[in-house]
Amino acid sequence: MNEQTGPARQFALQKIYLKDTSFEAPHSPAIFQENWQPQINLNLATAARDAGDNLKEVVLTITVEAKDKDRTAFLIEVQQAGLFVTKGFSPQELGPLLGAYCPNILFPYARETVSDLVTRGGFPQLLLQPVNFDELYTRHVQQQKAGAGTSDVKGHA
Repeated sequence: MNEQTGPARQFALQKIYLKDTSFEAPHSPAIFQENWQPQINLNLATAARDAGDNLKEVVLTITVEAKDKDRTAFLIEVQQAGLFVTKGFSPQELGPLLGAYCPNILFPYARETVSDLVTRGGFPQLLLQPVNFDELYTRHVQQQKAGAGTSDVKGHA
């Protein structure tokens, strides 16, 4: 007879999808006629919620703003989402799983969407650098313990 000491754990990716996206280039076409030396601001946020029977929806939100001489060249927001089966995990195990591991899975898809939007908007290609979601999650947990936490894991690049 085979006895289990706890519930069977299961983690599986069910679906990856683009939940929301926006692209704005408020100063085009004039911005294309200037010398292109933008300052790029990148903001990341993650959120997770219950989505049914042992399912969690994780949403990675990436906001990119390019400014050239204090004018917004473009502003992009991408919400890349995924549905994940998370069965048999304790709340302590779910934190890093949903706050770091799942965003690591979603990031390449979001990075490709951002790059495609920038190029289709007429701007030079933008390649987002890899992000260490494990470190961002650890920082988030430390901030929460220090009383300065928020509901999202956030980072700047």
